[in-house]
Amino acid sequence: MNNLSKYTLLLILVASTHIYGQRRPDREKIKSLKVAFITERLDLSSSEAEMFWPIYNDHEAKVTALRKKERTEIRSKLKSVNELSESEADKLLQLAIKLESDKTKLSVAYFKKLNETISSKKTILLMKAEEDFKRRLIKQYRHKKGGGGYR
Repeated sequence: MNNLSKYTLLLILVASTHIYGQRRPDREKIKSLKVAFITERLDLSSSEAEMFWPIYNDHEAKVTALRKKERTEIRSKLKSVNELSESEADKLLQLAIKLESDKTKLSVAYFKKLNETISSKKTILLMKAEEDFKRRLIKQYRHKKGGGGYR
């Protein structure tokens, strides 16, 4: 591991520890840490990075929009599910099915686009890096909260 890689990893660890010292982590800081983490793991060339990041950022924005729609239009209504008519429940279920279908279509298009930009191996490395980053955040959150929760 070269010096730049060591310093990047150290920066990620220090910054993530600082972020979880706050009550409400700043999403932008977490996003920056995630970008650094992915950059480190994928070891993209400058030409790969130039093509990769716009695709990645566009996908993240679309996924965020779908999650927001799901939260506002479906999950918010689940709290009062017993008060829904059968017709309202059917409309809600149809919307949930459509959103799931949209997520799947979005993922398929994203992976196809990625595969035209970076190698299949780097695409799989990206999937692993995102999972590792998520696990690390959860672990740090649990540690900061006193180690509670399931392991």
